Formats: sequence, structure tokens, C-alpha cells
Amino acid sequence: MFQTASQTDTLHFSSRHATDVKFDINQVHRYPSRLAYCTSGESAIHHESSPKAQLPEPLRHTYLDCIASLESAWFVFQTHDTEGAHGVRACEFHNLSGIKDRGDLTNFLSDVLSRSFSGSLILLLRTPLYETHQRLGAKLVDFGGWEMPLHYGSQVDEHHAVRRHAGMFDVSHMCTMEVVGSQAKDLLHLVLANNVSKLKTHGRALYSCMLNEHGGVVDDLIVYHFDDTTFRLVVNAGTAQKDIAWLNAIIAREKFSVVLTPRNDVAMIAVQGPAARQAVWKVLPDSHAATVELKPFNSTTVDGIFIARTGYTGEDGFEIILPATRAAEFWMQLQNAGVKPCGLGARDTLRLEAGMNLYGQDMDDETTPLESNLAWTIDMSTDRKFMGRAALETTPTRQLVGLVPLGAGILRGHQAVQTTKGNGEITSGSFSPTLNMSIAFTRVPAGVAIGDTVQAEVRGKWLDCRVTKFPFVRNGQSLI
Repeated sequence: MFQTASQTDTLHFSSRHATDVKFDINQVHRYPSRLAYCTSGESAIHHESSPKAQLPEPLRHTYLDCIASLESAWFVFQTHDTEGAHGVRACEFHNLSGIKDRGDLTNFLSDVLSRSFSGSLILLLRTPLYETHQRLGAKLVDFGGWEMPLHYGSQVDEHHAVRRHAGMFDVSHMCTMEVVGSQAKDLLHLVLANNVSKLKTHGRALYSCMLNEHGGVVDDLIVYHFDDTTFRLVVNAGTAQKDIAWLNAIIAREKFSVVLTPRNDVAMIAVQGPAARQAVWKVLPDSHAATVELKPFNSTTVDGIFIARTGYTGEDGFEIILPATRAAEFWMQLQNAGVKPCGLGARDTLRLEAGMNLYGQDMDDETTPLESNLAWTIDMSTDRKFMGRAALETTPTRQLVGLVPLGAGILRGHQAVQTTKGNGEITSGSFSPTLNMSIAFTRVPAGVAIGDTVQAEVRGKWLDCRVTKFPFVRNGQSLI
């Protein structure tokens, strides 16, 4: 699984997802985020006599993989808390034995595995823009195991910047992966509820849910079509490891001629807002001709930079995938062009106003697209057999709808909801800076109608609320 090439800072690493990859240990230190994608899989080393690392409650860790040099070792493991949440963390150990030869490497790694991981050694994963966020004074928080900017001073100002002009988000924590092979299309026909046969031209994209056999949502994603043997997926950060394992298991089971390759060398920046495209053209003037006529859910590549007219804010703009080594310079050029750096706080209120679901809150493995206001992402117009189809042919008993309060109060996730048709629960809720009021998504019985009055429990009291459609805001204008 691993080997050292020499007594230098270069190491070779192989796994079922990355073969004979060379790492410069300085790059590994700088970009630990790369490890989450390269090193997921089966254990790099396993000794029956070496006990698994033990960690104190409430966190437990499942060891996933390792890369190592003669100087230090990085271990990647999955964390599980008492609530069932999980993420992927990376942890570094230095070889302090004083012996730096090949024979010492196995002893060093065995010793690390046999002792407890210290909480002080657990590192959050970082994107290539981490140091840029630090310099800009971002408030950095743990987001699914990633150290990400929540805001750079004012979440509300960042929200308004996207609605009124242009803002940018580091979304490099999301996993970009290539799906290549003669049966790539067959694989996606099987695992996606939407139909990739709709994608006829190079760069065309669609949004879909990936389903399990019961119709539950394994993840939601965007798929880009290059040709019928080459596709690109962009999946959620918190589900990336699960998605990779899920897809590889299906490839193996069905014996598909497909290779799934997570991209560990790229960053992703979303530039959103009414002036977003103009700002990108100012920074990348050569992209103007290729993107000025680009329709929504289409993409192209200019000078090694992938540009897609997609987003998660309800505003126009681009999502841009580029080499990790170019990300920091590009970010600063955008800022100099008037694009405001924005954190995950504003991204959440923007997507909520736009009526866009968040995986893990608004849908998950136990909920179907029909129960999540995502019926429009399901293509049952042909006899295509896809996972979960049978479950979707039954009438759902629940639905996801919008909610606005009729009095003072802030709606939040997990608040109980009462209706005349039965009880429900808010899945996502927050204050809307655009509307200057609280808004929410709630899952309620199917018989509840738009315009109905229901009650949400806010701080121990029942608050009257009105059921609404999605979205709440489009192109900066209220729709309620």
C-alpha cells in the first residue's frame, strides 16, 4: 500500500483510488485536504498484534488509511460522534526515534497504531485557500471535518453582496471526480434518478440525486457530460467517501468497465451574483468569448480552467474548477475586481432563500426525492431501470414545503410542526436577509396544502406559520 522511495521528502503512495502517486511531503503538510480523497480505502497496514487506536468518547474513529515517509506519517480516519454524525479527519505523527532507515518505518507505524490518538493531533482538513482565508481574517469553523470560513466579518453583508453585486465562495471541499470508461453512461443510468441521456452536448450538466434501493438519497450532485464515455461528478464534501465507496461497490458488482477518479489536484471557487460573470471576464479576459453565450447548466474549459454556469445561491454566476496551485492568485484577482469573499454562513442563507436543499438536513438516506421537493429531478419517462425506482412508484405520505412565520420568531431546524393532517418537523430554517424575516423548509404530511396555517414550536410556544412554495427569492426579488 505504501513504500518509501528514498531518504528524501518524496514518497510513493498507492491505494485502490490512486496508484503510485508521488507526494512532496511539504505539499502534504500544506494541503492535508488532498489526503481525504487519495487515501480513502482499505488499511495501508494491518498487524493482528497491533490494537486499533483508541480515542476518548464522545468521538470514536475508524482507521481508514495512511501515507508515510521516513520523517512522518499521515493517518486518515473517519470520526463518529454519539449522535451518529461522521466526517473524515487527517492526523500527522512525527518519527522521533532518531532512526531514519527503511527498517524503522514499519516499527514507527506500528507504534503509532498501538497508542491512542491525542485530540491535539487531530487536524481539520483544509482547502488550498486555507492560508488565504487566514490572511483575510475569516472566522474558521469545523464544517464536516473541514476548516472552512464561516464569514469574513459580516455574514449579512456577504449575503447582500451576492444578491446585489458579486461574491465568491471557496467550495474546494466538495469532491470532483471523473467517471471514465465504455460503460460510464450505463453506471450513471443505474445510480441516478435523473437521466444522463438528456445530455447531448459537450459540457452540458444536470442535477440529480443518487439513490439507494429503497429510494433514499445517497447524495445529490451535479454531473457534467464530456462524451458518452467521460463524465464529471461534483458531490458533497461530507458524503464524498461514502459516495466513492458506493460507486466503486456498484462498479465491482455489475462488472462495469468504468474507472472512478477523484481529482486531488484542483480547487473550486463559486462566483455568484448579478455582476459575477463580468468580474470573471475581467480576471480571465480570454474566457469571455467562450462563456458569454454559455447557457445555465452548461460548461466549458478555457486555458485549463473549467467554467460552469451553475451555482447554489439563486443568482447568476460561474462555478470554476482550476488547478489547486492557481487558486490563491485567482481568488485575490477576483477580490481586486470587486468580488467579495463570502463564507458558508451566507451560502446557507442564500441557498435557503433560493429553495435549494442541503444534504443531511433536507434529505438523506431515509428520505426520497419525492419527500424532498425534488420530484423534478426524477426521470421516469422511459423504462430505464435505476436504483430506487420501484420505491418512487408509490405515493409519498410526506412532502417538503416552505414555511414563513405569521408573528415574531426565528424558525430553526428540528423545531416541531403541528398541522391538521399530522405532525412534521423543520429541516432547515434561518433569518432571511433579503426578506428581513424568518423562513424555513419543513417536512409535513402530504395532505398539507400551500396557504395552510400550521404551528411551529419556537422556544416552547406555538407560532402560527403559513405554508409556501419554493423558492422564497429569485434574482433578488421576493416570491412570497
